[in-house]
Formats: sequence, structure tokens, C-alpha cells
Amino acid sequence: MFDAECDLAALVYDQGDEPDQLLREFADRLRARGVRAVGLVQRVQRSLDAHEIAATLVHSGVEISLLQRLGRQAGGCRLDVGQLLQAGSAVAGTLSEGADLLIVNRFGRQESEGGGLTYLIEQALAADVPVLIAVPCFRFAEWINFAQGMSVRLPCTRRALDQWWWSVSRRCAVFDKNRPTICELLK
Repeated sequence: MFDAECDLAALVYDQGDEPDQLLREFADRLRARGVRAVGLVQRVQRSLDAHEIAATLVHSGVEISLLQRLGRQAGGCRLDVGQLLQAGSAVAGTLSEGADLLIVNRFGRQESEGGGLTYLIEQALAADVPVLIAVPCFRFAEWINFAQGMSVRLPCTRRALDQWWWSVSRRCAVFDKNRPTICELLK
């Protein structure tokens, strides 16, 4: 599935980093310039009474809650896998219509076990669409295993994102939508 020609980037973050905000702003800037960015970005809202995690679909702005309502005393993982897959399905449909970039909010436990949104990464790479995914430091070894080592590691900074995108977009520029991309021709 992966090869040295793919444009797969891991935005690696640690505690104190803000990958969600960074990805959201990055996607907004690209879309304002006419780039067809699709995917989802996580939004976390914490208060004394509640903890909410949602995914915002990059291409439409629609927000989908990702947590199950289990009550205050519930323990364990509260991720609603059905909601995650619903969000992924919306992204997959838009991705199949054409995209310049796929953004995936996280490489989490579901993805490290081969599930979650890994199918979106495979779909994008099969269509020669660059992929950007946020990866926590503690899952980076699992990410490298999943990506078979064919990934760029980016620090969690705007500058790193901008430099990576400039390189990828120049290399994969589409001059005529009816002709193959540069990346397709070079493979």
C-alpha cells in the first residue's frame, strides 16, 4: 500500500501542543486559497461538568460528536466508534469526488489496531492524494509500523505544515484536471 513516492505526513504532537487548532487553521487557509482539503479535525471542549469531543468535517464545517453518553461515573473509552465511522463515511464520499489533501484528526487506538479511519488513508493514497494526520508522540512507533516507514515526520508547528504543503503541492500540482497529476506520472 505504501511506497516512497507517497505524500504521507505525520504531525507529531506532545502534551502542550495544539494539533487540533493548528490543523483547523491550516485547513481554513488552504480552503481560502481554493485547495480541496477534505477530512476531519477534532474539537475538544472541557468544562467542570462536561467533556465533549467532536469532529469537524473540513470540507463542510459539519460537526459530529464522537463521544458516547455513558454518564459521569462511566470509565473506559467513551469513543463512539459508530459516530467516528459515520464521519469517515462522509469524508470518503467527498474524497471520491476529488481532493487535493486529506486531513485526519488522529492516529489513535482504533487506527493503531488497524481500524478507525485507516481506510481513508488507504483510499487517499490510492488516488494519489497527500495525507496529513496528527500522531501523538506515544503512538509514533505504532504509526511508523502502520505506514511501513514511508512517512514524513513534522513537528507540531505552522511553519512545518506550510513548508511540507509547499513541497507537496509543487510536486503534485495539477495543470489540467483531465490529465494525470505529476505524482501519477512519476510513479
